[in-house]
Amino acid sequence: MQPGNMAYDRAITVFSPDGRLFQVEYAREAVKRGTTTVGLKFRDGVVLIVDKRVTSRLIEPEAIEKIFTLDDYIGCATSGLVADARVLVDRARIEAQINKITYNENILVETLVKKICDYKQTYTQYGGVRPFGTALLVAGVDHLGLHLYETDPSGAMMAYKASSIGAGRNIVLEIFEEKYREKMPQASAIKLGLEALQAAAEEELSENSVEIALVKKDVKFHKLPKKDVGKYLGEVLKKK
Repeated sequence: MQPGNMAYDRAITVFSPDGRLFQVEYAREAVKRGTTTVGLKFRDGVVLIVDKRVTSRLIEPEAIEKIFTLDDYIGCATSGLVADARVLVDRARIEAQINKITYNENILVETLVKKICDYKQTYTQYGGVRPFGTALLVAGVDHLGLHLYETDPSGAMMAYKASSIGAGRNIVLEIFEEKYREKMPQASAIKLGLEALQAAAEEELSENSVEIALVKKDVKFHKLPKKDVGKYLGEVLKKK
C-alpha cells in the first residue's frame, strides 16, 4: 500500500480519496485466504461442497465445521474466519426462528440473505468494530424456487447458478464457465463441483477433507454421509 494511503486504513468509517474502505478490502483478502467452497444448482436442488483442508493427521476432521444449517430448507457454507461465520450463522438462525414464530412459515431465502447482509453492512459503517472476515454461500429452496446466494464482507449479495468463494475461486469459476449446464442431474452437479474443487486443491482430496450438503424441494438441508462423499469422490478421481 502506498504511504499516502496509510491514514485511510486506520478506521472503518474513513473513505480514501478514491472511494475505498480499506478495512473492507482487507476482510475480502481474509476470505481469499480461506478454503475453497463451491455451490451449484441442479435440476431440483442446490448442493454445497467444501474443502476442509485438514492440515494434520492429528486433527479430527469432524471438528472442522464449514457447513451450517440455517433453517429447514436453507443452509450455508463459509470461507474465511470460521469464528466470524459462526456469529452470522447464529444471527441467521434467530432471524429464521423469529419469522417462523411470527408468521408460522419458513423464511424466504432471499429475505434471510438480505438480513444477514444488512447485519454485515452495519459492521462497515460504525467506529469501534471491524468487518466480518468471512463470505457465505447460502443455498435454499422455497416456494419461489431454488436459490444460491453469495455474500461478501461488505454486505453485498449476488444470486448465482454456480459459484465459489475462497482461495481457489478463479480456478473453480473457469471450470464452471466451461462445463456447468442448467438442469443438471444431482450426481452430475456433485461430480462437477468435486472436479472443480480438486483442480483448485493443493493436494488430492479425500472423504475426510470434503463435506457435501444439499437441499431439494422436498428434502431438508442435510450433509451427505461420508460413504456417499467417498463414492462420488472416487468416481471423480478415477477420471484424472
